[in-house]
Amino acid sequence: APSPTGYLHIGGARTALFSWLYARAKGGKFLLRIEDTDKERSTQEAIDAILDGLNWLGLGGDEPPILQSSRMGRHAQVAHELIERGAAYRCPVTPEELQQRRDAAELLQKKKAADGGLSAEDAATLDELTRPFRSPWRDPAKPLPPSAATVVRLRMPDSGELTVTDHVQGTVSRKFADLDDLVLLRSDGTPTYMLAVVVDDHDMGVTHVIRGDDHFLNTFRQLPIYLGMGWPQPEYSHVPLIHGQDGKKLSKRHGATAVDEYRDVLGYLPEGMKNYLLRLGWSHGDDEIIPETKAIEWFDLDGLNKAPARLDFAKLDSVNKHYMAEAAEGGLFELLLNRPEMQGQSATVMERILAALPTLKSRAANIVQLAEQARFLTDLRPITLTGKAADQVNEEARGRLKALLPQLEGVADWSEPSIKSELTRFCEQNGISLGKIGPVLRAVLTGGAPAPDIA
Repeated sequence: APSPTGYLHIGGARTALFSWLYARAKGGKFLLRIEDTDKERSTQEAIDAILDGLNWLGLGGDEPPILQSSRMGRHAQVAHELIERGAAYRCPVTPEELQQRRDAAELLQKKKAADGGLSAEDAATLDELTRPFRSPWRDPAKPLPPSAATVVRLRMPDSGELTVTDHVQGTVSRKFADLDDLVLLRSDGTPTYMLAVVVDDHDMGVTHVIRGDDHFLNTFRQLPIYLGMGWPQPEYSHVPLIHGQDGKKLSKRHGATAVDEYRDVLGYLPEGMKNYLLRLGWSHGDDEIIPETKAIEWFDLDGLNKAPARLDFAKLDSVNKHYMAEAAEGGLFELLLNRPEMQGQSATVMERILAALPTLKSRAANIVQLAEQARFLTDLRPITLTGKAADQVNEEARGRLKALLPQLEGVADWSEPSIKSELTRFCEQNGISLGKIGPVLRAVLTGGAPAPDIA
């Protein structure tokens, strides 16, 4: 699970879904770990929101969730063992000193831009300041200052390169010389994310890691820890992040990003959301509707796409509409009861809505649309036309309705076949298609669009 510093992002939910499906497909276990080592930003509220969102999607872990913060002693133990193995070292360089290095480099870069170049001495200094950080204390012969507060840093190899074979990104290599001696253990004894995630993955027996490609470069920092401890390395799959329709990384400007927004505000079903997230970065031919049983049967890492997927609400509506039509009326009714527009309605009105649900749900893409389609059963007369419905009832449409009214008043048998027959006769008499009168009639009867069938 992601760091508990906020809501469950749909990108995190999608990654969890991929991991859950792979575990199910291969007969493995799906494990949840709350990576809460950042105590200043982690909150219980965020932990609850993440677990709630995953449970709503049916992605609960096969074992109780593990709090990473509960394993800090184990993380420190591994850091000390890395020191004993020569793969890590104690370093007294303070954060303030590192900031001074960055500030000095920034000043030289500004000077270079202003003057069009640097002296040989300044150029050499800038080169040294902008290289990946290697502390002087990585040399075992250099004694530590007495009583100095130290961090534990990973000792990156001086030469060679590291090659990562990723199921999505392919085979990529980086030189060790391009990597920092990263901090594993802070001066207060708390572990960094880089150390904790490796130790926990190893101890939990994680064999496959599926995560966003924003973590891809972290792999080159984490694998040297596996090498230093002599541990087997997991297989990696770094999936592209979800983008908006404009091709940019998904953010709030594109609309909802939190799972609970899709559930509580936009009214999507967990089955529809799960199906759509699956197709958002993974494919199985041209199949769009993929039931959970088939998803487990078909899912494989080879189907993960390398190109970023773009969030498309029209496709989400299309997928969710399928599951709305399949859903039991009783379950949909319970979801409707929680909508604000249904509060305060009489028992009689709610009984009418329940009776109408088989028809109402067939044209609704989500619970919000379902509530809108039920509005003609809840609103006082005359019904107010909204949105698209108001646009449909123009002067031409009003004229046709005025001409249709006497014919409908003359229908003796007020049944579905009789109404359809009369509407067909009216259209033939006036040389128009049913599509010219049906949507308009539906709009004035229900007040909204889309709306349930008129007969």
